[in-house]
Amino acid sequence: MSEAVKKIITGSLGLAMVVMATVATVATVAIVALWPASDARAADKRDLLGSYRDWDALVIRKGNGEKQCYMISVPKTKSPGNVAHGDVYVTVTHRPGVRVRDEINFVAGYSFRPNTEVAASISKRNFRMFTEGDGAWLRTPREDRQMVAAMKAGESLFMRGTSSRGTSTSYRFSLAGFTAAHSAIDKACN
Repeated sequence: MSEAVKKIITGSLGLAMVVMATVATVATVAIVALWPASDARAADKRDLLGSYRDWDALVIRKGNGEKQCYMISVPKTKSPGNVAHGDVYVTVTHRPGVRVRDEINFVAGYSFRPNTEVAASISKRNFRMFTEGDGAWLRTPREDRQMVAAMKAGESLFMRGTSSRGTSTSYRFSLAGFTAAHSAIDKACN
């Protein structure tokens, strides 16, 4: 597991974890939360399923028996180079307890300009993601599945957005290891 991913997952304030509501409509918003150290966190058990080139796959077993699997990667390049980008990463999450699979979340580490979208592209496939705070999501589970399929076939994922200060940002994520990491979370959260 890369040091950047370890920092994102553990964080200095507690366990960083993507907790997402079902994205059924644009009004349904996914929440990215830092869980503080608490009895609830102590009951959760996180295990690394494996590191697959540029992607790590993990499973969280909650105290109530619920299981969540996700894969995470950090960008290979960030632009512009003269700004603080924060902790930038992308995840793909399965939450079988609520029948969610392949939910994609992009976190920029800073707030996006309100009412803007993130443009995601893989090869010749383009996707538009809505933003809320420092996160971006696709609007439907169908779009999530389509983007996952494109990520399996692609070499790089490019994300472009606009910060709340008006700075245009872009990131390149490697897709090396994506398919193997996805297979690992499929197997763990089938």
